[in-house]
Amino acid sequence: MFFRRRHTAAAVLAGLALTLSACSGSDSEAVNDQGFPETLTLAAIPAENSTDLKSSYEPVIALLERETGSKVEFVQASDYAGVVEGLIAGNVDLAFFGPFAYVVAGVNGAEMTPLGAVVKDKGTPPGYQSYGLARADNAQVNALEDFKGKKVCFVDPGSTSGFLYPSAGLIEKKVIASGSEADLSAGLQPIYAGGHDASALAIAAGDCDAGFAFDTMVDKTLIEKGDLKPGQLKTVWKSETIAGSVFAANNDLGADTIAKLKTVFTEKVNAEYMLGEGLCTGDCRITDERAWGVVPAEDADYNGVRHVCEVTGSEKCKG
Repeated sequence: MFFRRRHTAAAVLAGLALTLSACSGSDSEAVNDQGFPETLTLAAIPAENSTDLKSSYEPVIALLERETGSKVEFVQASDYAGVVEGLIAGNVDLAFFGPFAYVVAGVNGAEMTPLGAVVKDKGTPPGYQSYGLARADNAQVNALEDFKGKKVCFVDPGSTSGFLYPSAGLIEKKVIASGSEADLSAGLQPIYAGGHDASALAIAAGDCDAGFAFDTMVDKTLIEKGDLKPGQLKTVWKSETIAGSVFAANNDLGADTIAKLKTVFTEKVNAEYMLGEGLCTGDCRITDERAWGVVPAEDADYNGVRHVCEVTGSEKCKG
C-alpha cells in the first residue's frame, strides 16, 4: 500500500504555484482494481509558449488511463519551479522534466524515480543539444565570445538547454564569470523569453542580438510551423549532448506501482505501439518536444547535468 496526499485538480494547481501553502498530513489513497491510484496527476511545462500543452500529451494520457485504470489529471505549470514544488509538496504523481529541472528537483528534496527518457526517433539515444543562435545576417555574432555585451535571449533560469548549459559555455569562453544571474548581467544583457520558441523568434525579430534554444525547436518545429524560414538563424555554438528530458514518478506511489509504470512507459509510450493501438494518428509525436517515444533511463544518466551545475555555480543546484 502506498500513501500520499489526496488532491483535486484545483489543489494541484494551487500546489504548482510558486508560493506553496503548507498541506495537512497524508491520507491513504484508494486503489482501483488494477492496483493503481484512482487518480494520477501528471504535470509539465510547455517548451513553447503554448496555451494548450495538454493536446501534445493526449496519446500518453489515453494510454496511461487504459493501462492503469486511473483517471489522469494533466496540469500545465507556468514554469519549471512549479513542477518541482508540486512534486515535493506531494501534489504531483508524475512529472515531465527537462534534465536540469530533474536535477534541481532532487537537490531540493523531491523523492522520485525516473520512468524513462524521451528520444527523437526510434533507435536513437536519448539526448539533445543547446544551440547558440544569431540572425544569419548578423555579422557581429559568429561565435559564443561575440555574445559579450549583447542582448541575449535565454529561456528560463530553470531550463537545461535554455540556461544551464549556455551559462557553462559562456563561462568557458570567459564571457561571464559564473552562472548566477548577477554575473550574467555583468557580461551581457540577459532577457528571459519564457519558451524555446519565444527565444528563437525574438532573435529572428531582432529583439535579441543572440540567444539560445534547443536543437529540434530550431531545426524542425518552428520551420515546420512556418514561423522560421530555413537559414533565417545561424547556429554559432552547440553544447555537448545533454541527457534526455525525463518522465519521473513520485516515490510516494510505491515501488510496485513505479515498476509497473516503468514498463508501461518504456514498452508502450512510443509512436509505433500507440499507432497500432489506435491511440494516435499521423506522425504521432509525444510531449511538445515531439518525441517518438520513451526509453529506459537511470538517475546516473543525469550526472553530466550535475557536473555542469558545479561548473556554473548555479544557486538552483544547491537547493
